[in-house]
Amino acid sequence: MPLRSTEAGWGALVRAFHWTVAILIVAQAVIGLSMVQMGLTPAKVRVFALHKSIGITILALVLLRVAWRITEKRPADPPAVPRWEVRTARAMHLALYVLILAIPLSGWWFNSAANAPLVWFGWIDVPSLTHGLDPVWKPRALLLHQTLFWVLVVLLVAHVGAALWHHFKQRDEVLRRMIAGPRRDSGDAQ
Repeated sequence: MPLRSTEAGWGALVRAFHWTVAILIVAQAVIGLSMVQMGLTPAKVRVFALHKSIGITILALVLLRVAWRITEKRPADPPAVPRWEVRTARAMHLALYVLILAIPLSGWWFNSAANAPLVWFGWIDVPSLTHGLDPVWKPRALLLHQTLFWVLVVLLVAHVGAALWHHFKQRDEVLRRMIAGPRRDSGDAQ
């Protein structure tokens, strides 16, 4: 299993980034939607701290993924996929990257404007973006964070739906390449 992507499919590292971030996003959604329903208790504070730490982790992983992707070739588009679908998929991926970067940044901004501590998994103090309480920007940052989350939900439903459509209806290689990587018989093994 090649670490780097080849013409035939995505490499192991890109796939690891993809699925790790996907799992963390699902966890964030569950945690985020659950924590707003909790009463003000020490448990809620711990859940908020976990949510913030996972958010910073997602931000770091996506930055690493983007840096890695810049350094390697992109697999060839499956030949049976029409050009308009390729363009749509690329626009969708760009939008997903922007959102997956913007959501943790807006959460960090909200946290900073609320003058709340941000300590990554209890180990590393993350600096404030506002240098203290900012009552003007706090509600705006929260609204932005929540709005971006719901936009992400819509795009992820479309993304997953398209992947499943390709797999079950089109029976092409689009989803399989992100799950299993390049086929060994493709001649591109490294």
